[in-house]
Amino acid sequence: VEHALVKGITNYIIEDTEACRQRAERPIEVIEGPLMDGMGVVGDLFGDGKMFLPQVVKSARVMKQAVAHLIPYIEAEKSEGQKAKGKILMATVKGDVHDIGKNIVGVVLQCNNYEVLDLGVMVPCDKILDVAKKENVDIIGLSGLITPSLDEMVHVAKEMQRLDFNIPLMIGGATTSKAHTAVKIEPQYKNDIALYVSDASRCVNVASQLLSKTAKPALVDGARTEYDEIRERRKNRGERTKLVSLKEARERAPEIRFDDYQPPKPAFTGVRSFETYDLKELVDYIDWTPFFISWDMSGKYPAIFDDPKRGEAARTLFDDGQKILQQMIDEKRVSAKAAIGFWPANRRGDDIVLYTDETREKELTTLHHLRQQDDKAPGKPMMTLSDFVAPEGDGPVDYVGGFAVTTGIGAEEFSLEFKDGNDDYNAIMVKALADRLAEAFAEHLHERVRKEFWGYAEDEALRNDDLIRERYRGIRPAPGYPACPDHTEKATLFDLLDAPANAGLELTEHFAMFPTAAVSGWYFSHPESKYFAVGKIGVDQVEDYATRKGISKAEAERWLAPSLAYDPAE
Repeated sequence: VEHALVKGITNYIIEDTEACRQRAERPIEVIEGPLMDGMGVVGDLFGDGKMFLPQVVKSARVMKQAVAHLIPYIEAEKSEGQKAKGKILMATVKGDVHDIGKNIVGVVLQCNNYEVLDLGVMVPCDKILDVAKKENVDIIGLSGLITPSLDEMVHVAKEMQRLDFNIPLMIGGATTSKAHTAVKIEPQYKNDIALYVSDASRCVNVASQLLSKTAKPALVDGARTEYDEIRERRKNRGERTKLVSLKEARERAPEIRFDDYQPPKPAFTGVRSFETYDLKELVDYIDWTPFFISWDMSGKYPAIFDDPKRGEAARTLFDDGQKILQQMIDEKRVSAKAAIGFWPANRRGDDIVLYTDETREKELTTLHHLRQQDDKAPGKPMMTLSDFVAPEGDGPVDYVGGFAVTTGIGAEEFSLEFKDGNDDYNAIMVKALADRLAEAFAEHLHERVRKEFWGYAEDEALRNDDLIRERYRGIRPAPGYPACPDHTEKATLFDLLDAPANAGLELTEHFAMFPTAAVSGWYFSHPESKYFAVGKIGVDQVEDYATRKGISKAEAERWLAPSLAYDPAE
């Protein structure tokens, strides 16, 4: 049994578990004895860096199948079973639909004998706290991937303080950070500690310390001291951050000439949808490096296979992924859908105006963009995406494109089949692969845009590693990312594309895309267009931006919170 757990082998675990049960006086002794002993070895190897996350999740699959076999016998005895080390509630916060990281953390905690109550995704604050109180949980864990989730976590912390909770709060997810926890979340919750946990490998150690009367005080004191230092550093750095005025930033816009430039004309204007796109066409466009990162295995593909420490585990993970990927394709368990569009466009200040047709007599909508203000290098151009579009007036008609793709249709159901069969490993694998396919779809479709639908790079001949390094002409920046950090602009894009009908995609109230295996963004064709980060912006630009968008300054500050160079409360 220990060998099966350490090696993640399920072939004979039911027979071996049954043999143990027949030797034991009570079925619970099989869990308390060989199964927990085996998981203890797994935990030690993981802690020593001799096992990696995919292997631990495979071990959990063995454990779950063994326990599932024993449960009817335990219930027949009406035994309460072994007492868990603690009860932890986990949830992806309201407005966010991402859960791969949360699911991995839950599996690792369960492997270490913690009872995990997973409330799923898009969980409102009142439900989190109601269940936490009703179930008398020991820790609440919050997860989020998109930047608006950060505000929701702050809200949960405030409510925990208001309702007089006295249990630790663990914070995790791709957009969270120790700095954000220190500056925004921890000050709102003083009854206990709000603690940032960087990845699944640390969650067990943190949970065990938080639930230990002897270890917790030192952990809490250390975290609070560190958070105080972070806040002080941020305060000092804020005083050193030099922003130029919006007026000066605009005066320092890059000098992109349009008087002797003819913007390429797309093959069509308006929207075109792609139903049930062939997944086979996307496989060669997959960037596998982020696949390993999603399993907490750092290293570039394919070099990671030669890593003396993690190479063998990486190869096994990759091979397992290939099997599920093939199943997704052959059995059509997951389908892909997309919409792309092109519209006549011209720059108006920092905005881009889209027109119904090339006469430019009737405006369709306006795309709002932000300009760099952080004066890191004096004299350096300060960019906004609208710089790459010809200005309105007597100049040429330019064009802007947009896209939304998903490879997540059916992925949730396929993943759930594995989860219901006590196979978290393949349940997580399905979602990780669907995410990779979505990025591959965006890459593949952008190539078709450059060569075919917009046609400004018909002779392009790039390999996949060239595409990954973005060695092509044009860009496809996504709302919510560094060049256009406002997630709310996604709503305009989705309206233009009619994404629900044409791409099978919906937006949550916090502008997360569902299904989660999805990518959306804009297409820019100008030869000088490039990716950049807007960085921090000042109150003058926020006020200007709010006016342009027709929203209040407070609402603009809410959605642009991670980009603000100031604290609105001050």
